[in-house]
Amino acid sequence: MNIKLDKTGGLTEALALRDAARAEGYGVMVGCMVGSSLAMAPATLVAQGAGWTDLDGPLLLAEDRAAPLRFDDAGVHAPDASLWG
Repeated sequence: MNIKLDKTGGLTEALALRDAARAEGYGVMVGCMVGSSLAMAPATLVAQGAGWTDLDGPLLLAEDRAAPLRFDDAGVHAPDASLWG
């Protein structure tokens, strides 16, 4: 099950969908549309325990927020509090 916050209606619905998918035995992937780090930050909560994560939307932008999400070989990391402004 590929869960995208933009397509589920937000964080609450995405978390419910993740839990329902797991209860039915589906693997969970958390993906995204193109968006800033601020748009991806809530998806890092949905991605906890997911089998696959594709939250690279901010990397496709020419400019991102002043305190962007951090990406490295391990993947995307939870946001710093300063991302919220």
